[in-house]
Amino acid sequence: MTETGTGTGAGAAASAVGAAVVEAAAAAGEVAAAGIWRRRAGVAGAAIGVVAAGAAAGVALERLTVGRGVRRKARLALDASAPYGALRGTPGTASADDGTVLHYETEDPDGPAGASRAGRPTVVFSHGYCLSQDSWHFQRSALRGLVRGVYWDQRSHGRSGRGAGPVSIDRLGRDLKAVIDAAAPEGPLVLVGHSMGGMTVMALVDQYPELVRDRVAGVAFVGTSSGRLAELTYGLPTVPAQAVRRVLPGVLRALGTRAELVERGRRATADLFAGLVKRYSFGSRDVDPVVARFAERMIEATPIDVVADFYPAFAEHDKADALAVLAEAGVPVLALAGERDVVTPRSHTEAIAALLPGAELVLVPDGGHLVMLEHPEAVTARLRELLVRAGALAPDAAGAATGSG
Repeated sequence: MTETGTGTGAGAAASAVGAAVVEAAAAAGEVAAAGIWRRRAGVAGAAIGVVAAGAAAGVALERLTVGRGVRRKARLALDASAPYGALRGTPGTASADDGTVLHYETEDPDGPAGASRAGRPTVVFSHGYCLSQDSWHFQRSALRGLVRGVYWDQRSHGRSGRGAGPVSIDRLGRDLKAVIDAAAPEGPLVLVGHSMGGMTVMALVDQYPELVRDRVAGVAFVGTSSGRLAELTYGLPTVPAQAVRRVLPGVLRALGTRAELVERGRRATADLFAGLVKRYSFGSRDVDPVVARFAERMIEATPIDVVADFYPAFAEHDKADALAVLAEAGVPVLALAGERDVVTPRSHTEAIAALLPGAELVLVPDGGHLVMLEHPEAVTARLRELLVRAGALAPDAAGAATGSG
């Protein structure tokens, strides 16, 4: 196990609740005063008010933990352009079992496909909730030309098609199998998943254990969970967290029925949204403002009705038993999380490692939920080591795969 640094920031958040609530009420009042949502959305308008209040509370907490200089830089960088998310590979599509079109891109190693690369695993990257394949930007950049990579967009995210019917983590696991069948039908695999993407990998393992035994050479779980997500507090004190858990599903359902209205509201309250993204995505005080904006753009590109459709699936997610398949197969596993992740806390990654005695547990100091964007060098270095153990990356090439851009 590798573990350095201490603290979660929860104490500061708890002590700030009173001030946060005051700011939340004030901000929600300003939104309601505009009259747009209140007059036209009915129940959804009330729900948006709740979300606005929650957003303001998050911003208030963020203001107590992030310096003014960083916030000023973030505002200046709000519309800055950067190459983040601009990496593209050879496009392809897979068809899910319900007909949803899933977009993926492949990257091949540089040079001829000679004996030195024959039989090496393909590395398949699965992204998280409200993100896209671009969330792996830094790892993709560092590994480009060194491994065969597959990057895909989950259903209703990124460039993939909108799924029909209810969403479940098991369905996402079947989607991943469809992508593997289309993009890497033969040869060994290394599966890398962040957050919902890690849950997707677990669902694949659960439903296709023979694939693990026959083809999987390594797995990386980044900021994810094997279950018990209904118990999360998201960094809030217990009582407010319980209230959020009770009302949030209904709020999201209401918002999902008024998607166009909510998207206008998102734009009108961009400052609140940016603060909330930073509060729940990153753990350090000095996040590159352009990286923060890059993350914000991915998240805000996810329609509110997609957010609402996916959210209930997390409460039902329980794949602790599926991890036994990896343990029995002796697959090398990396379990990595940011120490300050409040979305899928470090305890969930520690629980995964406890169920996989041979797993490498890595906790990144000052890392939040989007640790692969926040601390790309640390994440890529550990991933590189896993790829060497799995045979996907030659030891003499591993040193090149440490970049952050």
